[in-house]
Amino acid sequence: MKYIKFKDSELEVPIGKMVCVGRNYAEHAKELGNEVPEFPLIFLKPASNVIYSGDNVNHPKHSNELHHEVELILYIGEDIKDADDKSAEKSIHGYSIGLDMTLRDLQFKLKERGEPWTLAKCFDTSAVLTDFVQKNNYQFKGNEKIKLSVNGNVRQNSSLDKMIFSPVEIVKYISARMTLEKGDLIFTGTPGGVGKVIPGDRIEAEIENIGKISTQIK
Repeated sequence: MKYIKFKDSELEVPIGKMVCVGRNYAEHAKELGNEVPEFPLIFLKPASNVIYSGDNVNHPKHSNELHHEVELILYIGEDIKDADDKSAEKSIHGYSIGLDMTLRDLQFKLKERGEPWTLAKCFDTSAVLTDFVQKNNYQFKGNEKIKLSVNGNVRQNSSLDKMIFSPVEIVKYISARMTLEKGDLIFTGTPGGVGKVIPGDRIEAEIENIGKISTQIK
């Protein structure tokens, strides 16, 4: 079982489902040749994919295009269904930074065949997490800087206010279609600048005032 860990706390919460939002930054949608979506594009990752900052990402042998995607992650701290603005905001109990590692070549092949992205998104070590900051310890502004570098070279550099759908809008949309439960995580999408990494590369990323993350590709 994998757990959510918190800054300055010994509290650990079992991870439930991980709900991910695709194409939530216009520049990322455009760089992959996709249209900007009218509503959140949703897919899932299992908790078994999780590793933590400092662990290594294993490059699957069946792909030649492993890409990095840095994201704001929301921790859902209470069960929620059919949320309105107030209850959606209340259900978010914490924030962190994470990596949604993606097999881009496999994703493109699956899309061409009209098949789900599952195998391009769900593989061991594809979800990298670090400690969460609890909401009662941090006032989320929504315009924090988000960036990622590979071997010291900045590739992704944006701000959270560039998201098409805000955290509250995302929680409302998801909870209207499936119950969100305590321990669920929401990956809110990645900004432009995604790219290929190879064994030996080191990824470092951060969201201003929220957290930092580091991993190496093996």
